[in-house]
Amino acid sequence: MERVTRRKCIVDSSMLIGGIVGSLALGSEFLFPKNAQASKVIFPESSCGSEKKTGKKVLVTYASKYGSTGGVADAIRKELCNRGAAVDVRILKNVQELNEYRGVVVGSAIYQGKWLPEAVDFLEKNRGVLRQVPVAYFLVCMTMREPTEENRRKALAYLDAVLKAVPQVQPLKIGAFAGALNYSNLSGATKAIMKLKGAPEGDFRRWDAIRAWATSLDEIHEFADSLHPVLVRV
Repeated sequence: MERVTRRKCIVDSSMLIGGIVGSLALGSEFLFPKNAQASKVIFPESSCGSEKKTGKKVLVTYASKYGSTGGVADAIRKELCNRGAAVDVRILKNVQELNEYRGVVVGSAIYQGKWLPEAVDFLEKNRGVLRQVPVAYFLVCMTMREPTEENRRKALAYLDAVLKAVPQVQPLKIGAFAGALNYSNLSGATKAIMKLKGAPEGDFRRWDAIRAWATSLDEIHEFADSLHPVLVRV
């Protein structure tokens, strides 16, 4: 029988550990084969209504990681259009100009307990304009999969850091909605982590709650003015 020396054992162990670390760093197909890579995620953008109805439009803009927040944004757009507004839905990175909008709805997925960085950056960059128009925020997270009051408080607490970072912008309304988890949209590594956490796959978005929240913006005088034709008082 071959005698295994201490030196050989250390060398073999180092090679094994190095191989594992290298595989993780390079995204090895051995650990995460090509068929385990994420499928293409679609981030919806759309428009509805006519500027002639209101003079200016409402913007619904969002940051999303795996696409479900875009579906929420589009549902808000449809409801606002049904209320008489002209609305654009845009992913945050594609918003170039805010002067054409008289109301702004900003939303983001929650990732690692926070709004996505690009959403906070958007508020900080445009705080001067946003403080002059009615603004609403929404967030999308799996915490709201079970819409209890306790979970709602937990979800809304994710925005505390945002409100503190950009105090100049005060949202008139904040919505918290469940998201969707589709494992085919995740990379192999992320999928493995989510499974270890026991995150269930499925679409947990409650469309009736999303539509009701969008409709509730009509209850806010400042925001309602952006949803209906401007009345000229003489």
